[in-house]
Amino acid sequence: MDTVDLDDLCSHVDSKICIIKKTLQLRHIGQDRSLRSALGKVASELHLLWDLLNKVETEVQKQESTAMSLKELEVVLERDFTEASHLNENIPAHLPKKGPNSHLAPGKENPVDNKVIPPEPTKKHVKEKVIKEMELITVQDFGNVPAYMKNRLTYEQINSIIEDINKAVVGKYKIMHQPSKTLNTAAKKQLVRFKEEETKDTKGQFFIVEQDIKEFTQIKVDKRFHGMLSILRHCHRIRELRGKGIVRYVLC
Repeated sequence: MDTVDLDDLCSHVDSKICIIKKTLQLRHIGQDRSLRSALGKVASELHLLWDLLNKVETEVQKQESTAMSLKELEVVLERDFTEASHLNENIPAHLPKKGPNSHLAPGKENPVDNKVIPPEPTKKHVKEKVIKEMELITVQDFGNVPAYMKNRLTYEQINSIIEDINKAVVGKYKIMHQPSKTLNTAAKKQLVRFKEEETKDTKGQFFIVEQDIKEFTQIKVDKRFHGMLSILRHCHRIRELRGKGIVRYVLC
């Protein structure tokens, strides 16, 4: 039954009720054999009304189910809108920027830069070793962190600590990748410590310890910092490797 027919249905039900009322006013006609046919008509109308009411009940249940589905859809849309608004308001500064010619259509050249630039003389470069850095967490990653771990920490604060940890990683491994003879006295002492902290399990891995955090960053190594490390472990950005009384934070 279509929803647009609901008004007609109500009107029809009212008319049936009026017929029944009038018929009941003549309830004594059963004593008259000539009027018994009217009673049969009343019974027939009652059966029709009963079937009609069943259809009304089915339609109401259908409309309630539809309303419930629409309400659930509204909740989902509101949640998606909230997440989209949060992303729009918290675009991280580390996103890559468009290149100077990114606005040009494919196959078209920049009309300003038509000059042929001669290639520079080839130079022999010493291949630099790549230093692994920790990836920033996404909004979805942060959303999956349990509330008890966050403890009022924000998405931006976690990514900020990642950038500081990356500074420590880069600072450490730049020293390790340089020839020893090019290092000053302080750097040579650091290099000795770095090598002493390595084990067979750290071979080929990039890791730092708390001493590296203190020497290469301004981070305060306290309870709050260790809480951030717990979030990074949960997000699979680092893992802990213990040994020789030292906790090593290995980049995943």
